[in-house]
Amino acid sequence: MLTGKNYIGCALSADGNKTFTTFNPRENKENQQVFFEASTDEINQAVELAHLAFQTFRSIDSHQKSNFLKAIATEILALDNSLIYLVMQESGLSYERVINERARTLWQLQMFADLLTEGSWVEATIDTAQPQRTPNPKPDLRKMLIPVGSVVVFGASNFPLAYSTAGGDTVSALAAGCPVIVKSHPMHAGVSELVASAIIKAAQKTGMPNGVFSHLNSSGIGVGVQLVKHPLVKAVGFTGSISGGRALFDLANQRPEPIPVFAEMGSINPVVLMPDALQKRSREMAKIYAQSITLGSGQFCTNPGLILGIKSADLNAFTQHLADEILLTDACCMLHPTIVNNFETNKEKMRQQKNVDTIVSYERAVKKNDGSALILTVDGATFLKNPQLHQEVFGPFSMVVQCDSSEELETILNQLEGQLTGTIMAEETELSSYQNTVEALQNRVGRIIFNGVPTGVEVCPSMQHGGPYPSSTDSRFTAVGIHSIKRWVRPFTYQNWPNELLPKALQNENPLQINRLVNNVFIK
Repeated sequence: MLTGKNYIGCALSADGNKTFTTFNPRENKENQQVFFEASTDEINQAVELAHLAFQTFRSIDSHQKSNFLKAIATEILALDNSLIYLVMQESGLSYERVINERARTLWQLQMFADLLTEGSWVEATIDTAQPQRTPNPKPDLRKMLIPVGSVVVFGASNFPLAYSTAGGDTVSALAAGCPVIVKSHPMHAGVSELVASAIIKAAQKTGMPNGVFSHLNSSGIGVGVQLVKHPLVKAVGFTGSISGGRALFDLANQRPEPIPVFAEMGSINPVVLMPDALQKRSREMAKIYAQSITLGSGQFCTNPGLILGIKSADLNAFTQHLADEILLTDACCMLHPTIVNNFETNKEKMRQQKNVDTIVSYERAVKKNDGSALILTVDGATFLKNPQLHQEVFGPFSMVVQCDSSEELETILNQLEGQLTGTIMAEETELSSYQNTVEALQNRVGRIIFNGVPTGVEVCPSMQHGGPYPSSTDSRFTAVGIHSIKRWVRPFTYQNWPNELLPKALQNENPLQINRLVNNVFIK
């Protein structure tokens, strides 16, 4: 049952005077539940409680933390259709999409629960002492990863479950041993509260310290700013726009003690169409890219917003096939009227740029808050001269850049900002002839795809979801998969420490039976 209140640890609170509601984009009306924005006192209470919880939570046995994560999954599943229908009500997403996103959320919890049970993620490294070494004795040194402290997570607008309250940032931080304070996204505050209630129940049932999780409402930027500036907060996770992520990044670095902000931000995910592939498969490629561009009304961080090829009759055929396929694809609901308005404004800015032509504009009558797709085209020289054309348009939009040569194509790739993904559509036999193009793309992205679409992010250890700035604030880390846990830890070394007082991961007997690097040899 929704209350509209904040969770300060396990206690519900509504001390603030500012309230707001969410919006149903399919029915184009406000939802009835009123939410209370967190007050300054509530923000401070949540952070201080998390700081106290950290003293206990950081040392809790990995198996207990694993049980906590599995209990969260159980409690989310128990919410059943009350959660599913509320997600649909606050986001306009389809039933099938929400079911799939819930499954992904549950899988992430299980994946990190398994990671904790196995235990080797702490990267235990041991170099035993050599007191007789000359000319200088060698000390006993033992290193492992330890949690950084309290983490603030900002809920994402486009993934109400998988990138929000119990999403990848929250789950990986909890797995690392860090208490989490979620600043819910105002577009789906009700969903966030329901999921928060599941996390609180799981924490209580598994004996986690009060304050290991808190949940704060906010209709604007004020709560987030206070959280990032709070001296007891040690790291931030964010998924959203470049402007929002950069603002948080700058705030965090202006603190007396700067802290890391792991922000996944904008990306246009360039796709390169090679000549031989265009000649053989232009219609097939157009069909799969029309589906990818319009998937979820283009509201995926891996939406293919830029398509590049060398001028040819085959590229012209591709653009015509793409136009045909876009017109066959029904428009669908976007997440919120604000997002619709931003999409319409930004796509018109692109359409009005000099020397830009329209390939296809979806002009059929659509429902209120549906996204009408737009595909534009421009020559390579114009694209290079106009940075405005390099920007993301969040929604069902893409731009085809027609290059004069492979050299111009490489120049464009080299001048692009950092991206989450890049795709090469090619015949295997022509890859070797375009190695410079492949390497130019590799230097600008975190994941490169061969003969596929960028939409679809598999949750597994080998997934890299992050790339050079501004796609993310630190390209060394991923926001998806088990390695995302490394954002919330730091390496720590014990020197000449008594064996019985060491963490179990570093003790001589290896009681956890984890993989360790001992004197440069991996041993279990």
